[in-house]
Amino acid sequence: MMVSGLLVVALALVAAPPAAAATVPTAIPAAAPASASRVLTLEEAIQTARSRHPQIRQATAVSAAASARVDEALAPLLPQVTGSGNYQRTTANYTSRPGSLPSSLSGSSGIESLDSFNYFSFGLNASVLLYDFGQTRSRWHSSQASLASQEESERTTLSQVLFTARTAYFQARAARGLVDVAKQTLANQKKHLEQTEGFVEVGTQAPIALAQSRTAVANARVQLITAENGYDTAKAQLNQAMGVDGPADYDVADAPAPAIEGEEGTTNALLGEAVKARPELSVFARQIDAQLLTIRSFQGAYGPSLGASTGLAEAGVSMSQLTWNWNALLSVSVPIFLGGLTRGQVNEAKANLESIRAQAEIERQQIRFEVEQARLAVRAAKETIVAAEEALVNAREQLRLAEGRYETGVGSILELSDAQVALTSAGQQGVQAEYTMAQARAQLLKALGRDH
Repeated sequence: MMVSGLLVVALALVAAPPAAAATVPTAIPAAAPASASRVLTLEEAIQTARSRHPQIRQATAVSAAASARVDEALAPLLPQVTGSGNYQRTTANYTSRPGSLPSSLSGSSGIESLDSFNYFSFGLNASVLLYDFGQTRSRWHSSQASLASQEESERTTLSQVLFTARTAYFQARAARGLVDVAKQTLANQKKHLEQTEGFVEVGTQAPIALAQSRTAVANARVQLITAENGYDTAKAQLNQAMGVDGPADYDVADAPAPAIEGEEGTTNALLGEAVKARPELSVFARQIDAQLLTIRSFQGAYGPSLGASTGLAEAGVSMSQLTWNWNALLSVSVPIFLGGLTRGQVNEAKANLESIRAQAEIERQQIRFEVEQARLAVRAAKETIVAAEEALVNAREQLRLAEGRYETGVGSILELSDAQVALTSAGQQGVQAEYTMAQARAQLLKALGRDH
């Protein structure tokens, strides 16, 4: 299980023994914790990410564009009606053309003139595609399948956004746990300092014990500052994961990640659910449908297409003297030779189909790996939590015994310091174990397709 860089740095700093930071001056004050007016729960964080994250809005907009392309693909199957109107001011000089009547027969005077005349023309035309071997209809159905694929991609985006928000939330919760550990460590070190000051005054401890105790207090203050800064940074990352552009004036709730139904099941049992629920596989299924229809559309170009149109026109030199005409047209277009264009398009579409099928198989294998990885991570995290809790109990007992020996003058300041370091380390391990469990369960939710 990968641990965030923030937790690695914070844990490394808090776990450092006092001797490693003996040069830190005792005058460094502990940072005052930011006042938080509310507590943010995991459910609130998820809902905020669902409603406010810009990636979700972007995915929704892409789906809307795909829906518009369905309307575009449907348009050629519906009747097309166009109207036109023209006005022209033109001269009426006769121009001989090959095959035209001589001017003597056509009635033209043959004299050129600059006189110009009005010419009006209006038309209304309607056309409809009757049949084209399913070429256009297949393109329409293909666009519908592409829309369904994009809607599944929108679910994939939502799943990833919610997983990122969960991860950031658990990271912030772990950072808060490190702050609590650091506060407890500082409180203990201050108590030990007061005891040492009294022992030095009565002569039961050497002055070096007082210097060591003051160094430990200073180190604990530095560790608390680092932990609080890590917590603030984690909340800023959580804001980004939720799509919130504003201050992180809240505390995350101190609640463990709930158990997942079926997390103790086998990989094969969980995989069946994941295959049905994961939107990534649905994306490829819809893409395969769209590509099959695209192939059918290209294959339709081998056959002829049949269309019909009709038009009504009026034209004349004056708006009051227009002459109307009507026409009807039935057209057949037969592709005889297009230079191999259709064959190339069909072969390209078939190759793309095979590529999509291969990608779907890769995704299925990836989903199996994710389910297996998350299931094993949950199992390992449970065992780690048990071990961490045992270590924490023993470390507390060790510190209690060391404090008792120190109070009676039997133990040394070094023994007490070692016991405190052990307790701090055990506390950090407990936070780490809880974070690992929360992260593993978040990954299992995503792997099973339940996080949307």
